[in-house]
Amino acid sequence: MKYTSFIFAGLMACLGSCAQDDSAKKVTYPAGYTPQIDVVYTRGPGWQQKMDLYLAPKERGPVPIVINIHGGGWNHGAKESQTGFNSFFKAGFAVANIEYRLTPQAKAPAAVEDARCALIYIIKNAKELNVDVNKIVIMGGSAGAHLALMAGLLGNDHRFDGNCAGGENIKVAAIIDKYGITDVNDWAYGPHITSKSAIDWLGDKAKDETFIKSVSPMSYVNKNNPPVFIVHGDADPIVPYEESVELHKKLEEAGVKTVFMTVPGGKHGEFPAAQHSEMNKAIMKFLKELQIAR
Repeated sequence: MKYTSFIFAGLMACLGSCAQDDSAKKVTYPAGYTPQIDVVYTRGPGWQQKMDLYLAPKERGPVPIVINIHGGGWNHGAKESQTGFNSFFKAGFAVANIEYRLTPQAKAPAAVEDARCALIYIIKNAKELNVDVNKIVIMGGSAGAHLALMAGLLGNDHRFDGNCAGGENIKVAAIIDKYGITDVNDWAYGPHITSKSAIDWLGDKAKDETFIKSVSPMSYVNKNNPPVFIVHGDADPIVPYEESVELHKKLEEAGVKTVFMTVPGGKHGEFPAAQHSEMNKAIMKFLKELQIAR
């Protein structure tokens, strides 16, 4: 019985995102690129949030950039766990790999505020960073995909921009959503899979339907959204596959360009190597068709 309880406790600890590996890893970047590590992009009383930048050579002129957001159920994870940027480097992108406030530090909507501030920081500093403001891609996995969707779909809705006020013409060229949470209420209380991570993140707003809608990407689907690439395994035990199905449907109904890649038998980001490679190729194809990637 003790052994069974131990296994159950381990599974519950994993609930936020089993696919998230928090261990520090080294990003390999091409010759000529310049790293800027732990750049502070937003701060408040007693806290600051950082990003790692990998910037393309100045002589190329302004280049596309991908803003990457790690997963982890909003309660764990680190930017240092992220390394999968080779396909973006090969396509000429700069990379911004960000951290954000996690649930133990701050409840919702803090993580959304930070994702927005990271995007606004890139836009405001685009000239210095040698970034093409018309070719900003925002990407994440799991909770990171939720934040990527929120940051991109909000557009010029500034309700979560209090820590980085003054940004205008906030837009992204595309969003890459990897098995993301699109309906926070569904993840907390829905019929498919429920998550204590969602309830913990919502904190004292856990029963506030209006607030929960305000931090759910599904609430912001409209005809003016940027193109969205969605990938999700249909055997995901963590985030309901049905949420991606519904997001894709709503985007299509709104007339937004969207591609939905289903990974048959795919778990929560735990895709076989061949399918993972197919996913990366499909993402690049999507970005090339949008004339973002070269």
